Amino acid sequence: MNLLKLLVRGTVVLADSAKKMRTLQMRLTAGEVKDGLEHFEPYGFTSTPLAGAEGIAAFLGGDRSHGVVLLVADRRYRIQTLKPGEVAIFTDEGDKIHFKRGRIIDIETQTLNIQTQTLNIKATAVNIDAPVLNHSGKIISDGDQIAAGISQIKHTHGGVLPGPGVTSPPLGGA
Repeated sequence: MNLLKLLVRGTVVLADSAKKMRTLQMRLTAGEVKDGLEHFEPYGFTSTPLAGAEGIAAFLGGDRSHGVVLLVADRRYRIQTLKPGEVAIFTDEGDKIHFKRGRIIDIETQTLNIQTQTLNIKATAVNIDAPVLNHSGKIISDGDQIAAGISQIKHTHGGVLPGPGVTSPPLGGA
C-alpha cells in the first residue's frame, strides 16, 4: 500500500452543512478535486469553514473513492497572540471567546444574546460600563439601592411643610 495516498493536504472549495455530517469539496495536491468528503468534528463543536481554509483528508486503506476530512484550519483568521495553555474560539469577523491565563475569559463580539429560562450570576462585584442600560419588568432587591450616593432605604427629605420638619425613612428602612 502506498502511504502517500492515505493522508492528503488540501483547501476547502465548498462546504455543505445541510446534512447530519457536513461534507466538503476540497482541492487536493496535484489539482485533484474531491466532492462529498465527510468532515469529522469533535463532539459539541461545529463550524462551517470558508473557501480557502486548509484541511487534511484521509483515505482509509488508500482508497480514493471515499475520503474523510480529519481537521480544517484557517491561518487567515487564527489568533496568534495566545500564551501557552490558552484556548480561543474565533471567526473571520473578529468574534472571539478567549480563555486566558489567570482564569480570565474575554468575549468580543458586536451583539451578545443570551436566551435562557433563568440566569444566575454569583459574583463579589458586577461592573457595567455602558452609556445606556435598558430593562423590562421589575428590579427586585433584598438590599439597598444607592444612586448618586443616596440610599433608597435610609434617605430622608428636609424642609417638609408646615415647619422645618424632616421625613422619616421609607417603611422598612433602617
